[in-house]
Amino acid sequence: MSQVMTPSTETGNHFLTSKQLQQFEHDGYLRVEGVIDPEAFIDPLFADYALVLDRLANELHDRGEIDSTFDDLPFGDRMIRVYQASGRDHARYFDCSLPNRNVKPDTHMWLGPSVFHLLTHPGVLDVVESVIGPEITSNPVQHVRIKPPEKALPDGATDVLVRANPWHQDNGVVDPIADETHMLTVWISLSAATPENGCLRVIPGSHRGALRTHCLNPVAIPDALLELDRVTPVPTEPGDVIIFNKYTCHGSGPNVSDHFRVSLDLRYNPTGQPTGRPAFPDFVARSRHDPSSVLTDPAAWAQLWYDARTRLAEKGENFAFRWRGDEPVCA
Repeated sequence: MSQVMTPSTETGNHFLTSKQLQQFEHDGYLRVEGVIDPEAFIDPLFADYALVLDRLANELHDRGEIDSTFDDLPFGDRMIRVYQASGRDHARYFDCSLPNRNVKPDTHMWLGPSVFHLLTHPGVLDVVESVIGPEITSNPVQHVRIKPPEKALPDGATDVLVRANPWHQDNGVVDPIADETHMLTVWISLSAATPENGCLRVIPGSHRGALRTHCLNPVAIPDALLELDRVTPVPTEPGDVIIFNKYTCHGSGPNVSDHFRVSLDLRYNPTGQPTGRPAFPDFVARSRHDPSSVLTDPAAWAQLWYDARTRLAEKGENFAFRWRGDEPVCA
């Protein structure tokens, strides 16, 4: 496993050192410890997720889909019981993005201020600026992954937001218009992540090649195209971040523990470059050149997504993956 890098504390910021940048360039990923204060930024997010779960449970109960709201249980146990009682997962209630297809006027997503504050966290943006420069756009390819123990999930819980995430490259799940974009992924650990509960796994050095073929259902790189002998788990603690190159092959294992694993994966790119999801809203998160262009209002950010939902529902557009699924390696 690569050496773990800790943030610089001499200036009180989280800009990467030259040694960290060299490590990132060599491996295609880098873990940076302690970027985010869990009490100040992560605890409020979990408090909000508890409210989202409460709303979900009550909606399902009102529709007669579950017999109880399970409101006497703590968050993790309550989520599992709601998923089990309804026979499916409800990951999209908690996600901070829209699905790639079949967007409806009432498609669920959650866009609370606590998410926005993580998207625009100064420490996160320091790390990002170290790699792509000071003109930073928050790319709309973003998800929260609340992964319960897989043994507790009902058969109808199939979303990769709650299960193992297959091997892929982030450049492989965006439109080809972003092939020249200097996209950086930032994976934020919101809870402890271990090999047992499905932490991120990477293949060091895999970013040095080109984009690899991805098959469909699910979107994934077939094993024949991967250096599986180099797979490296990257365990983290709450507040750690992992950054990786858009060509780095990565995924996550199943959660075989008895506890939840929660993460937020974000993308950033230099302002003015295509995001790869033109139908979804981006925004300027940092700018040294034009500070007035930076979006600082969480409600305005949420409204961008609500407007996108309305527009996509009216047009009936679906995101078209570049992959057909009939490539010979997918047979």
